[in-house]
Amino acid sequence: MKQSEINEASVAELQEALADSRKAYSDLKIAHAISPLDNPIQLRGHRRSIARIATELTKREVQ
Repeated sequence: MKQSEINEASVAELQEALADSRKAYSDLKIAHAISPLDNPIQLRGHRRSIARIATELTKREVQ
């Protein structure tokens, strides 16, 4: 998700996106362990996306 999409999304949507992103990251890690991915940079992108969503959720909880 782009940062603008994250800022506009509701808390429920963010929680759902976080769960989906974590699942996709986990699946990619397992696939990469079995045989190398064509583009291993995807792992970094998913990790950063998870961090962005989690940071926004934390920010909204504090407010």
